[in-house]
Amino acid sequence: ADGELVQYHYGLKDLVTILFYIFIAIILHAVVQEYALDKINRRLHLSKVKHSKFNESGQLVAFHLTSMVWCLYVVVTEGYLSNPRSLWENYPHVYLPFQVKFFYLCQLAYWLHALPELYFQKVRKEEIPRQLRCIALYLVHIAGAYLLNLTRLGLILLLLQYLAEFFFHMARLVYFTDENNEKLFNVWAVVFVVTRLFTLTLYILVIGFGLPRVENQVLDPERGNFFSFLFNNILFRMSVLLLVCLFQASVMWRFIHFQLRRWREYWNEQSSRKRAAAGAKQPAKLLKRDSGYHENGVVKAENGTSPRTKKLKSP
Repeated sequence: ADGELVQYHYGLKDLVTILFYIFIAIILHAVVQEYALDKINRRLHLSKVKHSKFNESGQLVAFHLTSMVWCLYVVVTEGYLSNPRSLWENYPHVYLPFQVKFFYLCQLAYWLHALPELYFQKVRKEEIPRQLRCIALYLVHIAGAYLLNLTRLGLILLLLQYLAEFFFHMARLVYFTDENNEKLFNVWAVVFVVTRLFTLTLYILVIGFGLPRVENQVLDPERGNFFSFLFNNILFRMSVLLLVCLFQASVMWRFIHFQLRRWREYWNEQSSRKRAAAGAKQPAKLLKRDSGYHENGVVKAENGTSPRTKKLKSP
């Protein structure tokens, strides 16, 4: 009927949909690579290492920008930002609007397509473990939010994560085009810290105060209620919050370590440039010479006479 609201649940048919969009993601990946990134690479003449990192950041900038705009549109139209209580009210959120379900399936398809892209892009062996770790973390978190019916919380967390990642990879692209331009890295540093604080606050709000107040506190996997009853136990709730805080602290520690190393390299480079400039400006030392000039190894005075005193002959 007109105006009827249709909602969706997850099931085995999602695997077929994800497989289809994996092929779509591979095609879009090739289009961005051939018609955008390869043309820019020819002009920049980057080394092999920078060439690989430039391609990685270029692909992720396109993906993060698209996902960020799409995710923001979903959370605004569904009212998750205007009503934060909706993140935990009526949990479990078993039935999803079409745009929420479609967003999650496309996210899973993209990160699964990144696995064969490691072979297609001929990624260096040294970079493969890092990229595999990144892909696995995204898949675990996105699939966990989707299967455990925490899709609303997952949307907000993905929006914050993609915002920070977008500025980081955008800063890398600008740095590869102009190595003296590092202003976007400073912007990324501010955005990263702000998003970490919002992420931690959101975890505390939902886990510490939201889920323990859910009406249905009974374990019921058939209805999608997996663990809300556990949050009634204050010991379990505090343990989860402690793990979340420790994880965010480790992320911040790595970030601070990276920033300190970057600033140390910057100041060392500036001091070396100053020493080089000071050495170039220092005038050469003039050698002290005797008065007059040399002619055939003999010092002559300016008037042509010898600077040595002549011995007077006795009469």
